[in-house]
Order: sequence, then C-alpha cells, then structure tokens
Amino acid sequence: MTPDEIEKLPYRPCVGIVLVNEQGRIFAGQRIDSDSAAWQMPQGGIDPGETPKAAALRELVEETGVTPELVTIEAETASWVRYDLPADLVGKLWKGRYRGQEQKWFLMRFNGRDDQVEIRTDHPEFSEWLWLDRGELVKKIVPFKREVYSAVLGEFEDRLA
Repeated sequence: MTPDEIEKLPYRPCVGIVLVNEQGRIFAGQRIDSDSAAWQMPQGGIDPGETPKAAALRELVEETGVTPELVTIEAETASWVRYDLPADLVGKLWKGRYRGQEQKWFLMRFNGRDDQVEIRTDHPEFSEWLWLDRGELVKKIVPFKREVYSAVLGEFEDRLA
C-alpha cells in the first residue's frame, strides 16, 4: 500500500488493559504468534454494539482467563489513544482494513492469585506471561507501541503503586 492509501484507512476501535497486581507490577504476555520478543498487555477489538468497558472485561477473560470478579476497574484513559502500524504491517494485519488502532485503556487491579491467571484459553494469544515493573514493560514492547504504552502508563502513574 502507498502512504496515501494507508493515510485514508480508519483506526481499529480497540481496548487495552493495564492489569496491576498488589505489588504494582504489570501483566505482560508474549504473543503466541511471534518467534521474536513481542510482549504486550491484553488488548483487543470492540465488537459492534459493545461498550469499551464491556470489551475490556471480555478481552481480559479471553486472553488471561481472569474473570471480572477478580479485578477492580480503577481508571480509564481520559481520551482515545492512537498508534499507526509500520507500513509493512498494514496490509498483513486485519486484512489491510486499518492503519492502526484507536484504544481506550483501563487500569484494573488484580485481586486474585497468580494461579487464577490462565493464558491457555480457547483462542490463546500468549505463550507465556509475567509481572513486570513499568520500566521493564516498556523496554519489552515492540517499538511501534512503546510511545502508546509510555503515555498510558504515565496517565495511570499515580495509581500504579
């Protein structure tokens, strides 16, 4: 696709979840579809007619096995956060229909135990998971998402402890 064609594409409506444990560490999962390091927080698309909050809780269960009664939603980003895909990925992801994602992020406090996290779901997205400090997390994220992650974590900074 040409840069002009990419620029005309819309953003995919999506949610993201910053799942924080009682020590203030953040959940990260290694994408199952990548042979290289591709860590991320849970995220996914918003279905037609679904609210961002409902989508976030659904995605949390689908990707981590963590059910709504195990979390407290503490905050959400004040506005939508966008990122553009690298040009070489635009035609490969989402059937070339989107230039990137427009995300509403939710900070959720995990009130459960580690053995209640189950990434081997019906449609697994992660091959492994761990809890990371904020600085470690941003370093492990694919470069084109780092700015978004830094902005989101910055917005939630006062609640991450």
